[in-house]
Amino acid sequence: MLLSLAADAVLLVHLLFIVFALLGGVLVLRWRWLAWLHLPAVLWAATVEAQQWLCPLTPLENALRQAAGEAGYGAGFVEHYLLPIIYPAGLTPGIQLWLAVLVVLPNLLVYGLLLWRWRGR
Repeated sequence: MLLSLAADAVLLVHLLFIVFALLGGVLVLRWRWLAWLHLPAVLWAATVEAQQWLCPLTPLENALRQAAGEAGYGAGFVEHYLLPIIYPAGLTPGIQLWLAVLVVLPNLLVYGLLLWRWRGR
């Protein structure tokens, strides 16, 4: 039971990281110091998608699930949990590049707004 809860906690951290990488720039508009955490998160998320790497949280979650007697999954987090919701087909390198762009574009807009505000002062 404890290992299963740990696997669920890793899943939740994984999801929160993705949301932070996508939308954390909005928080930076309010708390500028968060940029020191957010920019590396965006860089990591975009790089993992563009390079088609497997995030280290996925094997950790799988290992915890298997140790708890549950079935792990073979695909990455995005492939297993998010793509079935967003896309009906499997993950391809082209889709992963678009996901990397999806991570970077909204953040470029937010940081562009921040720079524009900063230069206006």
